[in-house]
Amino acid sequence: MAKSAEVKLAIFGRAGVGKSALVVRFLTKRFIWEYDPTLESTYRHQATIDDEVVSMEILDTAGQEDTIQREGHMRWGEGFVLVYDITDRGSFEEVLPLKNILDEVKKPKNVTLILVGNKADLDHSRQVSTEEGEKLATELACAFYECSACTGEGNITEIFYELCREVRRRRMVQGKTRRRSSTTHVKQAINKMLTKISS
Repeated sequence: MAKSAEVKLAIFGRAGVGKSALVVRFLTKRFIWEYDPTLESTYRHQATIDDEVVSMEILDTAGQEDTIQREGHMRWGEGFVLVYDITDRGSFEEVLPLKNILDEVKKPKNVTLILVGNKADLDHSRQVSTEEGEKLATELACAFYECSACTGEGNITEIFYELCREVRRRRMVQGKTRRRSSTTHVKQAINKMLTKISS
């Protein structure tokens, strides 16, 4: 059997936005009512995405890490899900500063991420409109989903699959650039030798 591609995904967002519930809904298709919000967990999951087996390692951060811990998680991850709660404007306002830290930690690489507005079932208590979510996603140059870990509405599986696809696309692009640059070095070296010979 062909070796599966491995992808490291990390979920970020303020405590209480439903990060764990989102991951558990994706993995088990169930909703958990109670869990320890200070707990950080890593899950492994295998899935076939576009006819290819992908092994995901999903880090569900607690949302209460200190700076050093958080930066460690950011260095570890290849793809990121930034989650906010549509009924909590504060959690939405934390997304951009979080993305800026990610950029800082990951530079010069571009950050691969997806923006998720969770708790879409609580529309009556909504504080962040869908349009605001879409606008922020455009600013961040990433895909945007609204969903509910509680009811399962919104394509939660697609969020994780799309992120895996994006990580793998970036890898392929980076691989090509790397190969191209080494060929260029070889060409330059040969040219230098030729110039020396002819002079």
